[in-house]
Amino acid sequence: MEWASRAVSGAMRATNNNTVINLFLFGSFVALGIRSVNQQKDIEGLEAEKDSLVKSNKTLKKTMWDWKQQLYAEASDDSFPVPLFKLKAIYGEAPVRAQQNGVAGETVKEESKSSVPKFVI
Repeated sequence: MEWASRAVSGAMRATNNNTVINLFLFGSFVALGIRSVNQQKDIEGLEAEKDSLVKSNKTLKKTMWDWKQQLYAEASDDSFPVPLFKLKAIYGEAPVRAQQNGVAGETVKEESKSSVPKFVI
């Protein structure tokens, strides 16, 4: 029991001692500083990776656009196996044509069920 009272009195003297409090605060400050530096390095690495991914994504989008335009140019030729209007329908750039007696008929008009625009920005 005596050791417990000594521990309590030692703890009370330590809490009243400014040096102990200052050492504890300084240690906390150093630990937070180290954590902050590590987090900043992680953030910089992620930002560099994001920039790389954005550039790669833009390059891929441009390549896909060029391929689609080349495909459309080739499809405009009559000897191409798939007609241009079907390709545009596949990519959603032209309305789907209705089949009447096995022959492509007039364009089917689709009425909007709501007033919400279909474009997403």
